[in-house]
Amino acid sequence: MLFKNKASCLLPLCALLLCAVSGAAQTYPTRPIRMVVPQSAGGSTDLVARPLAQRVGDALKVPVVVDNRPGAGSTIGTDLAAKALPDGHTVLAVAASFTMSPSLYRRLPFDPVNDFAAISLLSSLPNILVVHPVQPVKSMKELVAFAKANPGKLNYSSSGVATGTHMSMELLKHLTGISLVHVPYKGGAPSVTALLSNEVQLCFATMSTALPHVKSNRLRALAVSSARRAQAAPDTPTIAESGVPGYDYASWIGLLAPAKTPEAIIKRWHTEAARVMQSAEMKTLLANEGSEPVGNTPREFAAIIKTEVERWRKVAQAAGIKAE
Repeated sequence: MLFKNKASCLLPLCALLLCAVSGAAQTYPTRPIRMVVPQSAGGSTDLVARPLAQRVGDALKVPVVVDNRPGAGSTIGTDLAAKALPDGHTVLAVAASFTMSPSLYRRLPFDPVNDFAAISLLSSLPNILVVHPVQPVKSMKELVAFAKANPGKLNYSSSGVATGTHMSMELLKHLTGISLVHVPYKGGAPSVTALLSNEVQLCFATMSTALPHVKSNRLRALAVSSARRAQAAPDTPTIAESGVPGYDYASWIGLLAPAKTPEAIIKRWHTEAARVMQSAEMKTLLANEGSEPVGNTPREFAAIIKTEVERWRKVAQAAGIKAE
């Protein structure tokens, strides 16, 4: 009887909360909006989040304040956003590692699929697979053949354990069955420097880091990681079209809100974010980094999150990868 009485008291409270949130959607926004970025200021996520926040804030006529909350592999800031009131006054800018976290950490304080409402995939940044010019491989097919004939003899660098450049190579290993030795470095620049000095034989790198060395013939580009060719390197084939069907990886930046944020607010944010990402200013900014605007629908972005969470779970399990 006591349980029933408590439950009957809670029902009106829940109804009041839902009414309050629903009513807020009609007068939204009523105060400054916080855009949580769970990485440090100046990083790739921050690069997109800050101009987006300013331009959306101008459209909504309230400040959109970027709140950098780095730490614990981005889980601190992400958890903060997950537990915020779902009234549209907190949004979250995340990187592709968001979908890798469930596979890398034993316990997460949030569920990437159920604790957030997708708004839009903002931008996509494919990696490029490069080798040192002394290596006897000039195509993706030649690399796979050489690696299979010489298992464990090729070393690849990455920007660190469980980072995108590490996981994208593990995905390649998973799909082709080749054996490569991982040599992690502390960042993308040291990873490429190791390749330039032939300390390692290959690596995935961002376009902005690798392409200058490709153009000067200090590195050889084999393929790009995305499903379609990259605008920054249109003559470089994709890994999928080079004989590894199904391969598709791109680092990305996306926008989320806490779960149960009213649909009207999600739609408003999607409309404004898509508009900003397709502006000439943002296209130029992204192109300088080798990135491309996306601005897809909330439903499409939600489907990507769900698919990637499952994909990285399989890759991490097969490779025995855990975050350090």
